[in-house]
Amino acid sequence: MAKFGLSQSVRRVEDPRLLTGRGQYTDDIAMPGQAHGIVLRSPQAHATIASLDTSAALAVPGVLAVITAADLKAAGIGDLPCLIPLKNRDGSPRGNTPRPALADGVVRHVGDPVAFIVAETAQAARDGAEAVEVAYDALPAATDLATAWEPGQPAVWPEIANNVVFDWEAGDKAKADAAFARAAHVTRLTVVNNRVVVASMEARAAAAAWDGDKLTLHTNTQGSWLLKNILSGSIFNIPAEKVRVVTPDVGGGFGMKLFLYPEHVLVCFAARQLGRPVRWASERSEAFLSDTHGRDNITLGELATDADGKFLALRTRNYAGMGAYLSTFAPFIPTGAGTKVLASVYGFEAIHAHVIGVLTNTVPVDAYRGAGRPESNYLVERLIDATARQIGVDRIELRRRNMVQQSAMPWLSAMGQRYDSGDFAQLMDAALAKIDWAGFPARRAEAARRGKQRGIGLAYYLEATGGAATENAKVVFADDGMVDLYVGTQSTGQGHETAYAMMTSHELGIPIDKIRVRQGDSETLPSGGGTGGARSLYSEGQAILVTTASVVEKGKQAAAEQLETSVADIEFVSAGGRFEVAGTDRGIGILDLAAVQRRRVAAGESAILLDAMETANIDTHTFPNGCHVAEVEVDPETGIVTVPRYIVVDDVGHALNPLIVRGQVHGGVAQGIGQALHERTAYDNGSGQLLSASFMDYCLPRAEDLPDIDVDLIEVTCETNPLGVKGAGEAGAVGSPPAAMNALVDALTPAGVTHIDMPATPETVWKALQAAKAA
Repeated sequence: MAKFGLSQSVRRVEDPRLLTGRGQYTDDIAMPGQAHGIVLRSPQAHATIASLDTSAALAVPGVLAVITAADLKAAGIGDLPCLIPLKNRDGSPRGNTPRPALADGVVRHVGDPVAFIVAETAQAARDGAEAVEVAYDALPAATDLATAWEPGQPAVWPEIANNVVFDWEAGDKAKADAAFARAAHVTRLTVVNNRVVVASMEARAAAAAWDGDKLTLHTNTQGSWLLKNILSGSIFNIPAEKVRVVTPDVGGGFGMKLFLYPEHVLVCFAARQLGRPVRWASERSEAFLSDTHGRDNITLGELATDADGKFLALRTRNYAGMGAYLSTFAPFIPTGAGTKVLASVYGFEAIHAHVIGVLTNTVPVDAYRGAGRPESNYLVERLIDATARQIGVDRIELRRRNMVQQSAMPWLSAMGQRYDSGDFAQLMDAALAKIDWAGFPARRAEAARRGKQRGIGLAYYLEATGGAATENAKVVFADDGMVDLYVGTQSTGQGHETAYAMMTSHELGIPIDKIRVRQGDSETLPSGGGTGGARSLYSEGQAILVTTASVVEKGKQAAAEQLETSVADIEFVSAGGRFEVAGTDRGIGILDLAAVQRRRVAAGESAILLDAMETANIDTHTFPNGCHVAEVEVDPETGIVTVPRYIVVDDVGHALNPLIVRGQVHGGVAQGIGQALHERTAYDNGSGQLLSASFMDYCLPRAEDLPDIDVDLIEVTCETNPLGVKGAGEAGAVGSPPAAMNALVDALTPAGVTHIDMPATPETVWKALQAAKAA
């Protein structure tokens, strides 16, 4: 391939700028005359606001305003919407949890915003917040997902019975029940998918300005257009063209930065009220109490097999924690998103999924890397290992018997998803060979001589990518000789600038260092789908393809005029970026042609600019898949679990830049191992206080906790998009939790422990071993 051609491991072009401090993040933005906002948050998990006195705060030097729910209501500011209109099993609509930007009479979790203090400096705003006098009348709080839905538990919302905000189902219940009735064996397993704090490297921030006619919000999002539409619509009820959202560089998102938050509304409202810019930046301790959390499921799974170990049917009942309010996409995560992949790579005859959304007096839960798919894959892979133990069949053989074969593609899964491509058995065999599965008994014996219990575990995962149904791109040949590519997605660290520049270079023959990727400004494109659901490359990539094709067609017309020939005689040679007259040595480079056309326009002459903007329709999902294998060691004296070996064999379709793909997988595996072995979000059941509210108490994995993660790529080209790509951004986080936990159970089974839940902290593992000894 030519330099910077597709399929090469090109180093990221954005890294020199970001690593040398030349990036611009939201907190770097300073606007003339800006004021500073601080959010006063509830210290109570559930309480009525008996009184709220702002007079002392307003007297603090430098304080400009203290905004309360009454101010928002008087100005007609709307509530934060949940955008998922889910139907219950009986056809009734899901429950509603109205969420004003500031608590109106009742607080429902520790950290619920109560007032917004704006001052000349951040310190003055903090002083003002301390001077606000709030009297709370405490109410009973429900914080335990395992019991919050039971009768008699404290009601998060009085009008929502038993805290069940939705009761949803999917699949074929009758067919699944019939399969269970004739099953030779049924395995039942309940698993916990523990709540996690997202903890992105860059905390959330927002800065807004109002010029008397238009609202401009700078904030670190995963897509500016979603916020623009919500703010202009249900929040401020003003024309969309009166709102501009600008997203600069973003230091990690993982789903959490997709959503509209109260702070977005508050800085915008305050800027409009005060007539001057207002900024807010979260502190880390604040982020624990205000950023959406992830996961938080308790799921009962049942797997029916025949006498030969063939999978007949799967039934699931999932209690999905929603927190105190339904966040932007929250109901979709355990329902429409998660259940898409319940069939995974296996040939189930039928599946029935029952999902119960449960409210608790805790921080709202929404999409977190994988968004429902890790939870479903985790259940299935843990169930398969449990089934193998119970029926006495090797866990690899059990998977092999039930995998959909490549010859069966395209395959319609039991959940109605059409898998266009995949060679699952090949990837599993490659993973087993790479880890040397057959040689594991020797490694286990060696560990035993050192007093350690070693286990090996496998998980095969399948992802379904998602997102908006259209995507836009625009190519502009700038006056400075550069080419600006405007995109509707948003990088939060994934390497988009490199990938998109590689594509544009490949299609137009323009050197990669002449291409600037522009993102995040809602003024530059009519719409953008943002980044989420591992959609960026296959969605934006298709938009880039149709846009660059439009550039080429315009270029042919312009070149025909320039070279004084017919359009039919013009050929575009992308390898050199030249328009040429067929059969001759006459031609002109695309950059030179674009410059000529711009000069003509500037001179008032008629000319064809090569600039183009197009929209791509995104009609189908992609289904990346792969096999993760982990080896763990347990110190039985302390319960400490280490991961000495970890390998992944992935099919993400055509890997446009394998280096970036491997980096994305590494990050996802790190997050999955963190959830499996380290991260625990703990609430006190009595007070509703978040006990793990800082990095002193919440354990993110450190470098020493992670192994070298060895990633191989086997390309099985996707048939549903012209690039042949499948989403890669979430893959690592989908396969890693079950691989790690299956390995841990394998290590502990000889000691009598056949089940353990995440997070498998040293305390949890040690207690399980002691209980097994005593049994």
